[in-house]
Amino acid sequence: MLHSTSFKINMCAVLGLLVTLVLLGTASGQLLVQEPMATPVHHASAPGTLIVPASNLQQQPPRGHHYVAHTNVQIFRPAGLRPDEAPPYSGYGYETPASIACHYGLVSTSQAPNCNPNTTTVNPTGGSKTIAIVDAFDDPAAPGDLAWYSVFFGLPFTAQQFQVVPAMTVNSSCYYYGYVPTDDSGGWEAEESLDIEMAHAMAPGAKIYLVEACSNLDTDLQQAVLVATNLVRCGLTEINPSTGVLGTCPSNSTGKGEVSMSFGGDEFTGENGTTGCAPPSGTMFNDSCFTTTGVVYFASSGDAPGVIWPGTSPNVVSAGGTAIRRNDVTFNFIQEVPWADAGGGLSAVEARPSYQSSISSIVGAHRGVPDLSFDADPETGVWVYDTFPLYGYDYYEWAIFGGTSVSSPALAGIINRAGAFAASSNAELTTMYTNKANTADFTDIVAGYCGFYRGFSATSGWDFCTGIGADKAYTGK
Repeated sequence: MLHSTSFKINMCAVLGLLVTLVLLGTASGQLLVQEPMATPVHHASAPGTLIVPASNLQQQPPRGHHYVAHTNVQIFRPAGLRPDEAPPYSGYGYETPASIACHYGLVSTSQAPNCNPNTTTVNPTGGSKTIAIVDAFDDPAAPGDLAWYSVFFGLPFTAQQFQVVPAMTVNSSCYYYGYVPTDDSGGWEAEESLDIEMAHAMAPGAKIYLVEACSNLDTDLQQAVLVATNLVRCGLTEINPSTGVLGTCPSNSTGKGEVSMSFGGDEFTGENGTTGCAPPSGTMFNDSCFTTTGVVYFASSGDAPGVIWPGTSPNVVSAGGTAIRRNDVTFNFIQEVPWADAGGGLSAVEARPSYQSSISSIVGAHRGVPDLSFDADPETGVWVYDTFPLYGYDYYEWAIFGGTSVSSPALAGIINRAGAFAASSNAELTTMYTNKANTADFTDIVAGYCGFYRGFSATSGWDFCTGIGADKAYTGK
């Protein structure tokens, strides 16, 4: 018991703390608090702790910029749990590559439909060509973390399959410094570990590039997207080593693959531009950055009610979020529902694309998101291995990761493995929407809610919570 004589309340300190903490919301009666300062605040979340990195905070663009991005990752640390050293696993209901593959019909296994993470051991296979992951800042632990993740879960991996590529062009803010800095909070590094591990888990045969922008500002992310596009298209950055000028791939390049962008930020005037991105003189980060032939672009829909760009771009597959409900004793599958905090809704800037004509009665004249969804609830999330310290000192190694940052690279990996390699994002989305009612291709999520005031409901057909629904197998995409 605390007695009044044993402590004093410093009201200035209390007021300062209240100013510092940004209340994000509640989940299952748990108070979630965002700490933008150097020291993370951990709040109990039975049976563990939910951490929302400072990198998830939306920022005001500085003068001279129209856009600044944030991550869409949340980290859940189960109390006293970590994956066992070898399958079959025991003691937890969080998702592994094998349980995800079972649940979404990517493998043939007798464990379906329960797809229990403790007993399901058949991993995804296949994948080819290229997946480029675009993130901000540098994660020096990325190669080792991906290698250990692969060894641990029995995924094939060779050093030649993965490469970190700094996106340092003459137009990058850190070009003259010669290196990409790290993020002091560790949030972007956590994002990078999640992105590369999920892409590799879903398409273990694909070449993975981690393209690191100098910062989360529009100008740097634009350069990183252009570098990622070149890596997919021709396997080269096309950065002149002498001048730092970024060029384009030769016109006869035939490379195909996917670019995943788990970041997002507020919509802005001009995001729907159709020109201005192409190197070497491109100066605008807008929709025209996602139109290269042979490349399909993915972006997260966000981890809060409403929409973010580039997830609203009609030239990307907008990746939404679900939650995989499991029995808390047996860990068997119960139901897949919307993740209540996943982004979704109508763009205030983007017009409805042609592939959404069939849902015009829902979205009207505006682009509606998301398009396709994947498990993103941090309390039903996926195991990720990350050794870069959060906030400079907090090492967590194995943790459960959620947020629609899970969805974008995972769906990019699944589409890669499907092997159709569409000519563009528009072509990929046209195929998806044409087949949206096929139960062999997609699982319609019909129960649950999301959005501001939980005002959106998952219903039969396309909705603002999960879009078409969840993936099912490799057909129809």
